[in-house]
Amino acid sequence: MAKHQFQTEIGQLLKLMTYSLYSNKEIFIRELISNASDAIDKFNYMQLTDEQFKSANWNGKINVNIDEADGSLTIADNGIGMNEEDLMANLGTIANSGTKKFVEQMTGDAKKDSNLIGQFGVGFYSVFMVSDKVDVITKKAGEDQAYMFSSDGQGEFELKPVTKEEHGTIVYIKLREEEKEFLSKWRVQEVIKKYSNHIAYPIMMHFTKEETEGEGDNKTTKKVKKTEQANAATALWTLSKSELKKEDYIEFYKTLSHGDDEPLTYLHNKVEGAQEFTTLFYIPKTAPFDLYRADYQSSVKLYVKRVFITDDDKELLPTYLRFVKGIIDSEDLPLNVSREILQENRILANIKQNSTKKILQAIKKLKDEDMNLFTEQYNRVIKEGIFQDYTNKELLLEIVRYKSSTQEGMVSLDDYISRGDSEKKEIYYIIGENEKVVRNSPLLEAYKKAEIEVLILDDKEIDEIVTPSIATFKEWTLKDITTMDAPDSKTAEEKEEISKEFKSLTDRIKAVLGEEVKAVKTTARLTTSPSCVVKDSSDPMAGMAHMFMQMGQAMPEIPLILEINPDHEMVKKLDKLEDSSKFEDMAWILLDSAKLAEGIEPKDKFAFASRIANIATQAL
Repeated sequence: MAKHQFQTEIGQLLKLMTYSLYSNKEIFIRELISNASDAIDKFNYMQLTDEQFKSANWNGKINVNIDEADGSLTIADNGIGMNEEDLMANLGTIANSGTKKFVEQMTGDAKKDSNLIGQFGVGFYSVFMVSDKVDVITKKAGEDQAYMFSSDGQGEFELKPVTKEEHGTIVYIKLREEEKEFLSKWRVQEVIKKYSNHIAYPIMMHFTKEETEGEGDNKTTKKVKKTEQANAATALWTLSKSELKKEDYIEFYKTLSHGDDEPLTYLHNKVEGAQEFTTLFYIPKTAPFDLYRADYQSSVKLYVKRVFITDDDKELLPTYLRFVKGIIDSEDLPLNVSREILQENRILANIKQNSTKKILQAIKKLKDEDMNLFTEQYNRVIKEGIFQDYTNKELLLEIVRYKSSTQEGMVSLDDYISRGDSEKKEIYYIIGENEKVVRNSPLLEAYKKAEIEVLILDDKEIDEIVTPSIATFKEWTLKDITTMDAPDSKTAEEKEEISKEFKSLTDRIKAVLGEEVKAVKTTARLTTSPSCVVKDSSDPMAGMAHMFMQMGQAMPEIPLILEINPDHEMVKKLDKLEDSSKFEDMAWILLDSAKLAEGIEPKDKFAFASRIANIATQAL
């Protein structure tokens, strides 16, 4: 018998399981039955597709045995089983790279923390909430040697070879004295009904019951062994919608998600005709922890004629819908479909296309409160979809939400259009890294004065790639206000006159700043600020910015245009300033302060601070 230390994170996890989650301890039954169901799913597929495992009399089944005399609960399956390597990988360590994050996110709130269990794939360890000792006896299908894993959850576990006739796994749980409620047939049955009623395989409960025989003085009581099926054992998605209640869908979701939260929404569809398939999808209220990880786990299971095929194929839905959980069950795919075939299969491509549209339509129909929750969790991945999915681009544009310069909360593009100028048909936006900085940008001043709404895009990393690719929405053109003239009441002649009047000043400033700016101009876009910087929309590199970002390459620096406000007192005084040293300081201050207002750092921060100190000293 070999002794092993648990991985460090598991040690922390076991303590949390024992103390933090104690009030929600019944979930250990759900987790172990879910694991058993997954193991049977995997062997079921092998049994149907691999000659080595074909057996006429095999049927998947889960057995739950209550032994009051021994004070133990046993959950067994006849699924694929594990070998020594699997036991080390699945029980001795947690391969999931989010485990550390899981431990950090534990709050001590039992309900919240129990919802994290399934997200981080650590459901088995919930058994240590109720046990003094756990033995896992398992034999992998196709192998001769069985193994036993034993632990009391205190930091060590033992592994040793044992004898077991059939493949599958037995989890023997020696319950703590204070957890004897789980020796009650009614209590265990209640938990199975609550969480596992629609597990597709029969869950057979084995228990002892006192029965009385005879009458009068001949009456005797003895304990009799009984067996009952505890679940419906019908794959929920195969039932018609008319047979199901909202509660059925929610409880099945909890089985899929390993949590206690209800989904934001769900959709159940059966398609018949040239192709037949059934889908059941859920949108979680909270985004999965690995939403933005390249190694995210798919949460959609593929079945063929109710036979589980895979739950880790990322081709089943577009990557931007990676938060969706659920089931796809096809009647037309072959049972022995390979991963390579899946990736190029026309049937699956049609299912994916149909499912994507249905999911997006369901999201679009969310009521205001639910839509706000969805936006908070998933707005960024919807933007990914706008860039990736041309077929559903219009639908995605109806779902995405933006902050606004004139409205509270998040607004849709349809909302914007309802308030916009129907003759110009232009949707104005500004992009930056920080909402506060963007909202206070001098570039917005003219739009505020003219009471024109501007969308505030403060997720620069993705907005700079996605938004230029949108171009139009329902015949309205999207316009970046940093690359266009702002609204104002001056005529072209008046602007030309002002430009001539201040030409000497703009030339002097340009001479001081040199190549740091592409040009210096007067502007009508400012009302309170003395200066601002804008991008030159005619610069060929400006139009290629999103292409560089898409390729993961650094964007070549594009020289900015400095615009000055001829109505500002500082600019008027600067025009008459003859002190060349002071003029030079002020020219740089105009540029660097304009950059700061747009969230751009001055190239020489020390020089900027020094110039501010010089001017302030002279003013005092």
